[in-house]
Amino acid sequence: MDDSFPEAVHSKLEAQIRRDKLNKENKKVANVGLRDLCRTPNMRLKTILITLSWFANETVYLGLSYFGPSLGTNQYVSFFLSAVVELPSYLCCWYFMDTWGRRWPLSLSMILGGVACVITVMLPDEAVDETLYLYLVSKALLSASFLIIYPFAGELYPTQVRGIGIGASSYIGGLGLIVIPFVTYLGKENLKLPLVIMGFVSMLGGMTGLRLPETLHHRLPQTIEEGEEFGKDWQLKDCCRCAQKQTVLSQPTSYENLDVLGWAEVELELRDNRRVRQQAPMSSIDELTPLEGMASGSGRPVHRPSMKRLVRQMSIMDTQRTNDGTMQLTHWI
Repeated sequence: MDDSFPEAVHSKLEAQIRRDKLNKENKKVANVGLRDLCRTPNMRLKTILITLSWFANETVYLGLSYFGPSLGTNQYVSFFLSAVVELPSYLCCWYFMDTWGRRWPLSLSMILGGVACVITVMLPDEAVDETLYLYLVSKALLSASFLIIYPFAGELYPTQVRGIGIGASSYIGGLGLIVIPFVTYLGKENLKLPLVIMGFVSMLGGMTGLRLPETLHHRLPQTIEEGEEFGKDWQLKDCCRCAQKQTVLSQPTSYENLDVLGWAEVELELRDNRRVRQQAPMSSIDELTPLEGMASGSGRPVHRPSMKRLVRQMSIMDTQRTNDGTMQLTHWI
């Protein structure tokens, strides 16, 4: 290899060669799938709880939407009010998600919404307006929980299986749409019976959400292994705790590797990065990004380098190979 190349290029090439050797030794990378969500105990428990909460949430939310015109004296006004109450619940929901977290707003809204539905059975049949008011309260709370369940589930599932996990939970939750028309049809004989059934389902789904770990101020898991460790030290006292204390987050390169490399490969890359930084001259410090400057402990972000310096900066892309395996190096100055 030509000695005229800088040390940074040498280090990147050596790291790439070692990664290729590790890939050949491993022969193939195991593809993750739906089965990996239930392979380990903690991931299996979180998957079941997310799916149950999703099923209860989607079933009750759609059931209340279908059942709205049956209440009140005017079906058009009742349906209009059931849609209007969702707007303030969405606005308040975003605030509570950033202050309380995700777990408590989700569980509390589902439990209180279910209680509002069950209380209607205690009202006389002549209390038409009071029944409608309790229904609107329940619809507003379930609308908030329906908004929370999507980002909360996405934050709990690791990046490797996030799409698969959300798809599986939403599919099973959608099965409740098969049952809910029969539940709402029971209102033809007893107007309050569908509300009572949906109320108990909502409370059950809200209680299952209390067992899920909080994701506010936590770095999201990327791999199945990190997803198994996330929330593994959960204790019973954590049920009564709201948002977690904000901790010092590690550097993104040490935890959130979007390429999802193996642990040995990540260690090699991090070690090479540290060695390059130690060998870099002091004049290259001003080429750090503002976020890297803050993470280095300087206390203030460094200035962004000029575009002329960035153009002159050397870079290397994925190395191409010939038929005999020889690497073709592309080098820019």
